[in-house]
Amino acid sequence: MGQKAKTLPITMEDIYAAQARLRGYAVRTPLIENAALNERAGGRVLVKPECLQITGSFKFRGAYNRLSQLNEHEKTKGVVAFSSGNHAQGVALAARMLGIPATIIMPVDAPALKLQATKGYGAQVITYDRFHENREAIAAKIALETGAIIVPSFEDADIIAGQGTVGLEIAEDLNALGLAPDQMLINCGGGGLASGSFLAMKDAFGTLQGYTVEPDHYDDTMRSLMSGQIEKADVSIPSICDAIMTPSPGRMPFEILQALGVGGVTVSDDAALKAVAFASRHLKLVGEPGGVVSLAAVLTGKVETKDKVTVCIISGGNIDPLMLANAIRNFGGILDKAF
Repeated sequence: MGQKAKTLPITMEDIYAAQARLRGYAVRTPLIENAALNERAGGRVLVKPECLQITGSFKFRGAYNRLSQLNEHEKTKGVVAFSSGNHAQGVALAARMLGIPATIIMPVDAPALKLQATKGYGAQVITYDRFHENREAIAAKIALETGAIIVPSFEDADIIAGQGTVGLEIAEDLNALGLAPDQMLINCGGGGLASGSFLAMKDAFGTLQGYTVEPDHYDDTMRSLMSGQIEKADVSIPSICDAIMTPSPGRMPFEILQALGVGGVTVSDDAALKAVAFASRHLKLVGEPGGVVSLAAVLTGKVETKDKVTVCIISGGNIDPLMLANAIRNFGGILDKAF
């Protein structure tokens, strides 16, 4: 089955092209399985740990795919991006690797770990107040003044295609194992990872049921898929899942997700923290709250996993060390059904 409708923003050919550009630069992360997780789920659960990716999240894939296609004149003008941290780091490192000046606009309350890492990759960081300032307006002003290319975190075909290589690798590994998955859950902010990866997975496994996973108060994608139009979240509500605190899904990602018949579920911040602890203790993986919500959805039974093959992604591992320590101390031993 091929999901190559001409009306969609990207095709499988775009994802294959992105895979070729990323070869030798992005890490081909494994697909892992864990006995404790399978026992809890009552089925088989395969986890794609993008926390092991360069910069600690999948975001490098889309950033490098986009920046590597700039022409020499565009490269001299530089790039500007806005992000709470993971896209910031991906763009910053990709820009450094390609010799491109980068300016990153980050919220002043972004995790210190992400701010420091972005600066460490050589980017100029400009902070803003996410509750009173508009990051898109700031980026547009910089682009107008300098000629820099704006690199969105999800509303861009090359970004989506790059993130789609996550799903393409999962499909390749599942085929090598002789496994046909019943369902897949993907962490969702603006929808770049979910839309690109579901496109690749639906191309390989046409009957796959897909679910986006969001924090409870940032359920804009789930509600958008239910209503058939783009809905917005109240960004004034705090969440520890900073990586996926977007006000609404991107137009292009939403169009793809809707065409593929993807559904949505949400999890609480508490469940995300417990999933951080579970990943550390049982999977030996470091995940940030926004990066483990799909795992949290499996652990909390938001979808039926008994006697099924389920795939989820740990999309990022850039967590504050103190938050990680507290999660492990408070929830590290949890395996019971009351999770």
